[in-house]
Amino acid sequence: MNAAIVDTDVVSMLFKGDTRAIAYRRHVTGRLLGISFMTLAELQRWALERGWGPSRKLELAQHLTHYTVLPASRELCLQWAAVSFNAKKKGRPIQTADAWIAASALYYEVPLITNNRSDYSGVDGLVLVSA
Repeated sequence: MNAAIVDTDVVSMLFKGDTRAIAYRRHVTGRLLGISFMTLAELQRWALERGWGPSRKLELAQHLTHYTVLPASRELCLQWAAVSFNAKKKGRPIQTADAWIAASALYYEVPLITNNRSDYSGVDGLVLVSA
């Protein structure tokens, strides 16, 4: 079984049943899926910003059981620093959250499933999978 990391936008599309999620089914089916701790944090903030009640938060928590949450480590922090620095150096700065997600994919040596390829355009060596 192969593995991949899924970025925040794709996780949210799959959770919401967004029609665009259909295009990602073939990329996620049969794979061991991971998400960065940063993706988990973004999704939890999203629930707070939208004032979700306990039942909707529980739905999200249940959906997230399909993913392994990848923790931070000293090594991952070094990878994040390199991703962030190199993207900025190339003139294509990357958002902090996206840098964590990209760093996770590079660190674990797995592809990143994303709907926003351009968010990661400044990251060398990153294998991107899109619809």
